[in-house]
Amino acid sequence: MFLNRSLWGCLGSAILLLSIQPYSAAQTVAPESVTYQAATPSTTTLEPQIVVPELLPPDPVFPEAQEVRLVLKLGERRVYVYQDDELKTTYPVAIGRAGWETPTGSFEVLHMLQNPGWTNPLTGETMPPGPENPLGERWIAFWTDGNNYIGFHGTPNRESVGRAASHGCIRMYNEDVRELYEIVTPGTAVIVEP
Repeated sequence: MFLNRSLWGCLGSAILLLSIQPYSAAQTVAPESVTYQAATPSTTTLEPQIVVPELLPPDPVFPEAQEVRLVLKLGERRVYVYQDDELKTTYPVAIGRAGWETPTGSFEVLHMLQNPGWTNPLTGETMPPGPENPLGERWIAFWTDGNNYIGFHGTPNRESVGRAASHGCIRMYNEDVRELYEIVTPGTAVIVEP
């Protein structure tokens, strides 16, 4: 009985080995009573066929650029912020006083600073950043003659906003200029109208 089980175990292993070997007419020994038809490429293949559809590369998806521009209306003493053609917000401002008028025309943001220092244009005296600094918490320059600059800035002098009170710059409430600072970048268009 032991011999009988061993024989069946060997025969089972041989059948298993034959079933996992690649099919080849030269390796197959068939009993005379069974006939096999050789596989042809048109009927059967032994290796799996993987069909990969040809895919086109995806189009890159870029966020739609929105053009930001500022329109400063001196007569209204307000700056208007547009994204494309849509008005997003507006802020009250102080503008240049008589003899120090804010220039009109088309400009662009030149540079930006957080917590700027200040140099008095008349005396040359400098003041470090801080709560009493006349430029407040942000500086956004848009005009220069090569020596002096004009820009949007905060102010500790809140009562001056809405008036013609500066040396040509655009004074804003500190909370407003902080918001504006996050919206614009160097190169943002600044249009100053009478």
